[in-house]
Amino acid sequence: MPRSPFLSSRLQGFGTTIFAEMSALAVRTGAINLGQGFPDTDGPAEVSEAAIAAIRAGVNQYPPGPGTDDLLSAISEHQRRFWNLEFDPASEVLVTAGATEALAATMFALCETGDEVIAFDPTYDSYGAGVAMAGARLRGVLLRPEPRPGGGFRFGFDPDELRRAFNPKTRLLLLNSPHNPTGKVFDQDELQLIADLCQEHDVIAVTDEVYEHLVFGGHAHRPLAGFPGMAERTLTVSSGGKTFSFTGWKIGWVCGPAPLVAAVRTAKQFLTFVNGAPFQPAIAVGLRLGDDYFTRFAADLQAKRDLFGGYLTTAGFDVLAPEGTYFITVDIRQRSKSGPDPVDHTVAFCLGLPEKAGVVAVPSSVFYQDQRDGQHLARFCFAKNDALLIEAGERLVAAFG
Repeated sequence: MPRSPFLSSRLQGFGTTIFAEMSALAVRTGAINLGQGFPDTDGPAEVSEAAIAAIRAGVNQYPPGPGTDDLLSAISEHQRRFWNLEFDPASEVLVTAGATEALAATMFALCETGDEVIAFDPTYDSYGAGVAMAGARLRGVLLRPEPRPGGGFRFGFDPDELRRAFNPKTRLLLLNSPHNPTGKVFDQDELQLIADLCQEHDVIAVTDEVYEHLVFGGHAHRPLAGFPGMAERTLTVSSGGKTFSFTGWKIGWVCGPAPLVAAVRTAKQFLTFVNGAPFQPAIAVGLRLGDDYFTRFAADLQAKRDLFGGYLTTAGFDVLAPEGTYFITVDIRQRSKSGPDPVDHTVAFCLGLPEKAGVVAVPSSVFYQDQRDGQHLARFCFAKNDALLIEAGERLVAAFG
């Protein structure tokens, strides 16, 4: 029998993802699954029909390693059209197996053992695993709910804490905006500080922008690569999954200076090599849809946020209204049996929610390096059809209201 433990030390502590656990719980209990972040309806018919047409036309073998020429061009056109960013499709764009592979390949390509990667905490769960597999260390800067002028809260960070995070070991800064799981959209001043610190400390920025088009009224997405001095030191990552509601296709990309993209391509070719041949022309079709599609999609999602958020408020939860993404966070302390000052019990709360209310949520604590920082928060996905959101909302009101 081989010696154990079988899991390498780099991945000790990274077990089954919380999304798989909670989705399995939803299946076992028959509860409404608002835990995992995927929509329950397909995206534009033009995009799905383009994939079907590609399959029937025989686009089913290995595509070119960097991606098909048409998709590379469509990504470059999209970046120019929406964000005024210029990328040469031949050398500054790389197609990947979703944004997750783009981020992992970036870590593997650019980090040495012992390097540090700064990220805003809480982080999407793949970040820590990717950094660990690269032999680096994740250094978190905490996002905290702060009072919003005019009422409510938004997530913010301490600028001095961010400044202290930079040190001689810092190799990368990983920025996710719009941010999962909090729904925060980083504003102009916050991004300018990040840009200034990256330049001051000669750090490469990696931006996860998969929710770039899912921003709600009063807020705007601003790519970090567009700030003065940042184009030459930023890798911009995104994908078609969230924008077009085809999350299972896993077509992502990374854009940036040719030498950095070449480094990422070197790592990527030994991961998936290539993927999604018939889906690449389909995502190219999506990226070229008219402006009305992108505007309408964000407006529809904002309406879903407001619809479900109203039920959560009626149920007695303190709602931290998101500025973007698929997700809404609630403070569970007023509706938890443990009282207003719990020790870490949000996991227990979410595990008990299917039986109590017939709804599944994700405990936000799992996204934090120190889970105590998220011990009172839970996250729901509202990228669902209205009838399902209404049913889930009514169940929560009946259970807690």
